[in-house]
Amino acid sequence: MWSEQLPNGKVKFIERYTDPMTLKEHRVSVRLSKNTASTRKQAQAILDYKIAQKIAASAASVQKDKLRLRELVDLYRTSQNNSRRASTCARNYYACNSLMKILGEDILVEKLTAGYVNKKLQDQHESIGTTNERITRLKALIRWGYKNDYIEDIRWLDKLEKEEDKEKKIKLEEKYLEAHELKLLVAKLPVQKWAYLSEFTALSGLRIGEALALFDSDVDLKNRTIYVTKNYDTKNNETGYPKTSASNREVYIQDELYILCRRIRASMNQERMLTGIRTNLFFSDVSGNHLNYFSYNKCLKETAKKVLTKNINITTHVMRHTHVALMAEQGIALDVISRRLGHSDSKITREIYFHVTQKMKERDNQLIKEIHIL
Repeated sequence: MWSEQLPNGKVKFIERYTDPMTLKEHRVSVRLSKNTASTRKQAQAILDYKIAQKIAASAASVQKDKLRLRELVDLYRTSQNNSRRASTCARNYYACNSLMKILGEDILVEKLTAGYVNKKLQDQHESIGTTNERITRLKALIRWGYKNDYIEDIRWLDKLEKEEDKEKKIKLEEKYLEAHELKLLVAKLPVQKWAYLSEFTALSGLRIGEALALFDSDVDLKNRTIYVTKNYDTKNNETGYPKTSASNREVYIQDELYILCRRIRASMNQERMLTGIRTNLFFSDVSGNHLNYFSYNKCLKETAKKVLTKNINITTHVMRHTHVALMAEQGIALDVISRRLGHSDSKITREIYFHVTQKMKERDNQLIKEIHIL
């Protein structure tokens, strides 16, 4: 959106949009009395509404028997941009680009079949994991088209099945750290804040975006509760809602986490007193802004390669998986862990949980194997 000052003193706000049916660029505008932060916000809302109305009117004329894949993708993207987080839109944008390249952007949607899709995917010679992800994104796209009356028949979608990824199962142990590995990694991180953040996410199970979005007031030590109501989008540098409705939750602060939270708060308060910077964030940099996710992630990876013997690609999400493993080892039930993580359903959480508990069972059996009671 941009603005133009008019001779009469008013301000004209303008926004471009692309008609998904013609791919031609158009403009919408609105005139307001002045140019302030408040009126810019108001103008953007009005322009977004106008664009949505125009696109809806254009889309109403779609002929289902002539709908091409690129047209469906354009309609899908417009809907996503109006209702989904920027990070979700970005992920789906590139996923749809790949699907159009593989399947052909001009193919008629009604001509798609499971056989055609499978053949095109096989021709890419990609890993099972990548192919399965493509199938997931395609199904989401096609089902969206069906729910919005752009596609009449999607029965073929049930024939499109993901292949069992045996390599993924073998690498399950590479998705989390053992307790001694976590302690070593935290101890060797060269930046104290990174160490605190790693230990915090491993002990709380919070996503990195949820941890970075926390206000100091969200960490209630008196009532031993962390209130998770926000998520920081590291790529788009904006704070929004948590990932899902189940992600909006209260996380109990156990003794170990309680001690850590006190240390973090004391450290952050000391830094802010020295710098004179005031911020409402629980974690912040010296300027009072959100911690730099990319610097932290880079440091985490590099340190892990130096100090861990385990062949694992460390990411910030590994800390969340580590929380699952550590809780499972303590005998905490799966449904309790899932609620703590803010998961309505998670395959990877179940896989790690049952993997860890199975290892514990095997270890117990080995201890009992050689004993003689009588």
